[in-house]
Amino acid sequence: MQQNELIPHLFRTEYRKIISVLCKLFGVEHIATAEDIVSDTFLLAAETWGLKGLPNNPAAWLYMVAKNKAVDFLRRDTLFKQKISNVLQEQDMADTTPEIDLSTKNISDSQLQMMFAICHPAIPAEAQIGLSLSILCGFGAEEIADAFLSNKETIYKRLARAKEKLRTEKISIAIPAQQEIESRLHTVLTTLYLLFSEGYYSASQNTGLRKELCLEAMRLNLMLTEHEQTNIPAANALLALMCFHASRFEARINKQGEMVLYEEQDETIWNKALIQKGEYYLTRASTGNTLTKYHVEAAIAYWHTHKADTLEKWENILQLYNKLLQIEYTPIAALNRTYALSKANGKKEAIIQAEKLQLTNNHLYHSLLGNLYTSIDDAKALQHTKQALALAKTTADKETILKKINSFK
Repeated sequence: MQQNELIPHLFRTEYRKIISVLCKLFGVEHIATAEDIVSDTFLLAAETWGLKGLPNNPAAWLYMVAKNKAVDFLRRDTLFKQKISNVLQEQDMADTTPEIDLSTKNISDSQLQMMFAICHPAIPAEAQIGLSLSILCGFGAEEIADAFLSNKETIYKRLARAKEKLRTEKISIAIPAQQEIESRLHTVLTTLYLLFSEGYYSASQNTGLRKELCLEAMRLNLMLTEHEQTNIPAANALLALMCFHASRFEARINKQGEMVLYEEQDETIWNKALIQKGEYYLTRASTGNTLTKYHVEAAIAYWHTHKADTLEKWENILQLYNKLLQIEYTPIAALNRTYALSKANGKKEAIIQAEKLQLTNNHLYHSLLGNLYTSIDDAKALQHTKQALALAKTTADKETILKKINSFK
């Protein structure tokens, strides 16, 4: 890997690890200092490696430099005097270097603890996702702005307010007490769900699928399932849902970069290993007595890994949507249910149920009705499809809808 490719790659993989460890060490009120140290480390890497060439172990070089910078900060800062000097007086004064643990276990523990700090209920949901992308995933303000169709200035302000909230609320970087975990974990899972959803159906004008957002959500979710205190059924159900959806990534985009509808996807390029992982985590999620929306959505996604257009499949999906709407009603879930209804009971019944929703400002609503009216009333089908085009925001959606319009000619 060339230097111009290596540094961005290492920034994505190592930045988040070092940040979490330093934030845990310094305290949540010093997030900005931790970010400055890690940013300076990568800047020095770009300068040094450009002049002297790559070190034998670039990642280890980054860890060592970041560690040295952190030690320098602790030595000169009042934080060092207040929190560490007394401890060092009891030790051999010949060694006054504070311990900075960059072991694999401490990195993993620190990231998990940081996740709970960022997803504290005191922080607004949109800021939780932004902070997760920034601190836990290593995304820059421009990337976050792109993901949310915003601008860098807005994102900077949002992140600054969230960090200030962390400081003023004195939110600790730690796994909550056992009795608090389940209620706090709900917020964490919601954030990961929204992060994955933003990647899976991106609001970006340039792409309909952002794999890197999905993969980061999966990585963080995997950490939950690997930790004894947070390995609960809902976390496994959410990871199963992500695996099932991710298994079809390669089939969702064609060689021209266009979105491919589910019915047209080539199932031979679905990732069978991810489907098996999804089944594994769904089985792990089946313990206990609590049924969450993640369980039901994972089960729906599981049936979508069976390409055969059978009545059994769609009747199962329909019943699952009925259960999902009982657990948590959303207009989009209700809209998706009508598609399953059309497959199980026919288009005419589905049209009646879809039109009751009256989601007239949503392009997905008109796209669905365009599909349902096809072969029943092609004039209405074309009318709805054109309305869908007028309401669509992303290039990927518009291209897909234009293909449908051209099929009427």
